[in-house]
Amino acid sequence: MSGAEGAARAEFIAAVTPLVDAIGGELLAPEQARDDDVVLSWAGGPVAAVRLPLLSESLDHILGELARQHGRPLAELDRRTKQQVVRRLETRGAFALRHGVETVAAALGVSRFTVYNYLNRSTNC
Repeated sequence: MSGAEGAARAEFIAAVTPLVDAIGGELLAPEQARDDDVVLSWAGGPVAAVRLPLLSESLDHILGELARQHGRPLAELDRRTKQQVVRRLETRGAFALRHGVETVAAALGVSRFTVYNYLNRSTNC
């Protein structure tokens, strides 16, 4: 591989890294890919592989990212902000996962009933 090819591959990996981080994935060398990994190609050849997280890990990753964005644990947010978090999670499909409501309720420090109320409020607004 020439220096220009190496630089182009490094730029490609730098470009996809924020996306992989956002989904909670893991970047690997292409030769480390398993059957369920996604191999990324660039300029005619494999550059990297992405190991996708389990769906349950994805929700935990999203909750962690939301806490980082707000600068504190989600349980410490005010009611209105918790409602906004629930709406964001709903648009991301968090409640389609088994135990999604329970997981979100625990992270927010509220009951499942409260999460359902927040969901109903968002559909009635």
